[in-house]
Amino acid sequence: MSEAVSAQSRLKFSTILAFSLANLPLGALAVAVSVYLPPFFASHLGVSLAAVGGAWAVVRLLDIGVDPALGLVMDRTRTRFGRYRPWMAIGAPILMISVWALFEAKGQVSELYLIGWLLIYYLGNSILALGHSAWGATLSTEYHERSRVFGVVAMLGVTGAVVVLLFPILADKFGRSEAQAVRDMGWFIFWLTPVTALIALSRTPEHVNPDHDGVEFKARDYLSLLVKPDLLRLFLAQMCLTLGPGWMSALYVFFFTDSRGFTPGVASVLLLVYVIAGVAGAPLTARIAQRFGKHRTLMVTTTAYSLGLCLLMAAPKGSVPAVLPLMFWCGFMAAGFDLMIRAMLADVADEVRLEQGKEQLSLIYALNTLAAKIASAFSIGLTFPLLGYLGYIAKEGAHNTPEAIRSLELAYILGPIFFVMLGGVCVMGWKLDAARHAEIRKALDARDGRVRAAYEEAPILDTLGEPSPVAFVSQPPAKPAQSDAGSQ
Repeated sequence: MSEAVSAQSRLKFSTILAFSLANLPLGALAVAVSVYLPPFFASHLGVSLAAVGGAWAVVRLLDIGVDPALGLVMDRTRTRFGRYRPWMAIGAPILMISVWALFEAKGQVSELYLIGWLLIYYLGNSILALGHSAWGATLSTEYHERSRVFGVVAMLGVTGAVVVLLFPILADKFGRSEAQAVRDMGWFIFWLTPVTALIALSRTPEHVNPDHDGVEFKARDYLSLLVKPDLLRLFLAQMCLTLGPGWMSALYVFFFTDSRGFTPGVASVLLLVYVIAGVAGAPLTARIAQRFGKHRTLMVTTTAYSLGLCLLMAAPKGSVPAVLPLMFWCGFMAAGFDLMIRAMLADVADEVRLEQGKEQLSLIYALNTLAAKIASAFSIGLTFPLLGYLGYIAKEGAHNTPEAIRSLELAYILGPIFFVMLGGVCVMGWKLDAARHAEIRKALDARDGRVRAAYEEAPILDTLGEPSPVAFVSQPPAKPAQSDAGSQ
């Protein structure tokens, strides 16, 4: 049987694009919060390195239980507007108010203030990201079409990061200081969030998969996910592939200015090149995965990324021509990390639904997000206090000893290489390939047909106990059912 996606099952690009726009502010925040916000609090607002690192670590640890709880509730949500669409509508305003509080912080900021608003920020971010990922996995049931969908999602996320990076690069031209550029990022993301969310909500269909034997929660179903080998492997892979680049992001500004001898503006340009490479890397990685498989593609990109990072230290200090191609190479390869894992999780979710008879998409993506959160806590919670312990001083205008700079360099290079390579090792010998997934989909489609036939004989009640106007496909409220949503 051909592995090519049939013309009938392919989604229209306009549908994928409208859905993927919601990832623009999330991609922008990924860079703004990890690269620029910690130095903003440490350098411009005078919060100590230990306090900044501690705040991020505490928040991530407190936030650990949020995503699994959200996943459980999302998977059991049934409304006339869909399963995941209402959650995106809830998450957008929560994210907006937290962005305003963090990026507009002024004067003496306490560690408690930082912890409180980071908690609210990560709650809003979790709701939006989790709902968007689970919703995206339902847009198509095709093994390779999912790579295409998440490829565009990743590309739009990278695009958001690119736009954010223009703020510090263009700051001097418009007479804006570094601190003002960070605040400008916040306002851009603040207004981008509701616009993109509304487009996704109004232009994208949502398919709600039927449950085979009811929607009641059973603790053993949750526990079975925790010990399922494929999910454990992807959990560990996500931790490693978040911790590696996240570790680099936390130290990026310090490394490229104090170690490599670049000005903050040039360092931002190089980071822009790294991120722009992902605009090309995400869709091309998706195409490569359609030919060679997702797990093989992930292993290749992790290895190539680590090789590029090794060469970075060999480049002459202050040489843009030498560093620029290396940054493009690393950014191109990094674009495939999250993309491949999310697409592989969608395939595992089909296997879980076949085994349990229930939709567990949100919970599965919540466990994956949990892995990313734990890794993110360590990326900032360890690196910032470590630099302080090794004698590195982050305050503007401070002079650091050669020993402190050397410690910075080792921390920036060695940790990411180890974790990224380990992430690739986690998917060695992966069995859930296109052929196996086709067997799973055949069994699911046959069973879903029988369930749908049974539902036609009885009315379906929504979460309010009223007859639902939609059985399994929830369209945007103002639009009739679309034919470009792909065969379910």
